[in-house]
Amino acid sequence: MIIVLIFAVVLVGLLISTKYRPNLPRPYRLRSCEGQGWRRTFPTASKEEIRSFLLLFVSAFAFSDKDKLKFGPDDKILDVYRSLYPSQWLPDALELETLANDLQKRYALNLESVWSDDLTLGELFIRIRI
Repeated sequence: MIIVLIFAVVLVGLLISTKYRPNLPRPYRLRSCEGQGWRRTFPTASKEEIRSFLLLFVSAFAFSDKDKLKFGPDDKILDVYRSLYPSQWLPDALELETLANDLQKRYALNLESVWSDDLTLGELFIRIRI
């Protein structure tokens, strides 16, 4: 009985946090376009190459495609994840696993082999271009 009650409380908390959480976390939502930062950091990369990579990222996190340029090359992937899930006790929607799967399919890159808690989008972009 107690286990069912605990499960119900966790489930209700998850539903509430998911329903009232803005799709794009506030620090990123308030930003202007980061496109120039990408172009400065990767002057030889085409706009299409950068946008394609960012579309893969926002898709893995279930963000809107229109928000792809809210993320810059210095953004840490784990910071984006933690902005969605500040508590380790709430289940996630498998964003990092989806990202890893998509990177493997599209770029033949094993995310686990390059992962660190400080991995940035720019560092990941370098890896997919190798």
